[in-house]
Amino acid sequence: MGFQCGIVGLPNVGKSTLFNALTSTAAAQAANFPFCTIEPNVGRVAVPDPRLERLVQVGKSASMVPTQLEFVDIAGLVRGASKGEGLGNQFLANIREVDAIVHVLRCFEDDDITHVDGAVDPLRDAETVETELMLADLDSLEKRVVATAKKAKGGDADSKAFLAVMEPALEALRAGQPARVATPTEPEALRLFRQLQLLTSKPVLYVCNVEESAAATGNALSQKVAEKAQAEGAVSVVISAAIESEVAQLDDPADKAEFLTSLGLEETGLSRVIRAGYELLNLLTFFTCGPKEARAWTVMKGSRAPQAAGVIHSDFERGFIRAETIAYEDYIAFGGEAGAREAGRLRSEGKEYVVRDGDVLLFRFNV
Repeated sequence: MGFQCGIVGLPNVGKSTLFNALTSTAAAQAANFPFCTIEPNVGRVAVPDPRLERLVQVGKSASMVPTQLEFVDIAGLVRGASKGEGLGNQFLANIREVDAIVHVLRCFEDDDITHVDGAVDPLRDAETVETELMLADLDSLEKRVVATAKKAKGGDADSKAFLAVMEPALEALRAGQPARVATPTEPEALRLFRQLQLLTSKPVLYVCNVEESAAATGNALSQKVAEKAQAEGAVSVVISAAIESEVAQLDDPADKAEFLTSLGLEETGLSRVIRAGYELLNLLTFFTCGPKEARAWTVMKGSRAPQAAGVIHSDFERGFIRAETIAYEDYIAFGGEAGAREAGRLRSEGKEYVVRDGDVLLFRFNV
């Protein structure tokens, strides 16, 4: 099960620098000119989770395998992209394929790095990108509604169901709002809504790229973005892509910790970005732990035990019998599986069990 966060923004805001630091590679060319990233670069990064290290210690596992998240570095967008300006069509096609949007906003002044609009203003930049996405959605949906409405009038049940989720989204877009404000709550309607693949239906994380001196506290520009995010019910994270790039080049964990401490930071901004992206996608982590390895796995919140088993192997889901379940806190407190079993903290859960974040699971199956 792969989940992708697309890194977007105007040219020269720090997207590729952030991507390079995230993946600790130079896979994306970071250069001071628009469109240096032409094909989307994909990098898989481990999701930081100190619980996994504790499980390795308590379970005496030989190895540790964290869960991962994919980040896609997408070419910079400019005003007019919805009509094909710049790399508009390519940008829009790439962004349709991701699950969530990480919107990088430039929140620093630097005369050596040109801004595509001539001056630094993250709120204007955010509006530029979102407007282009809304215009693209509006154009797409208006065309689809006409055809769908015609089929619905002819009595097609599927078209009627799709029309019921299309019309509120179209109304929102015509009012200058992103499609996500019209997200339905009923499961079947939500499934159909997601099939529309509207650009502005995707959850958004604003990443404020600040100067090095503001990495720990943010600045006046990032504060404006934080207020915007709060008003939208979105999330914002402050980072300095320049610092993250330096940290990514340090191999020794002690050197990294010392460098961060010298800047007044407890952890990298990347760790916050990864965790925020993980939460944005409505995901949770469960664990498996044994002598060979302790491993973290990802499922959507609300997933039942057989679905979680299927993430490991399709046979586990098909032949699911039960899930022997220990809460993470109990696994640690009672010294592992044997101690938790003796203390009566190991539960046998069936097909209807909804997996909780931190569960340590052992699946019983028969195929």
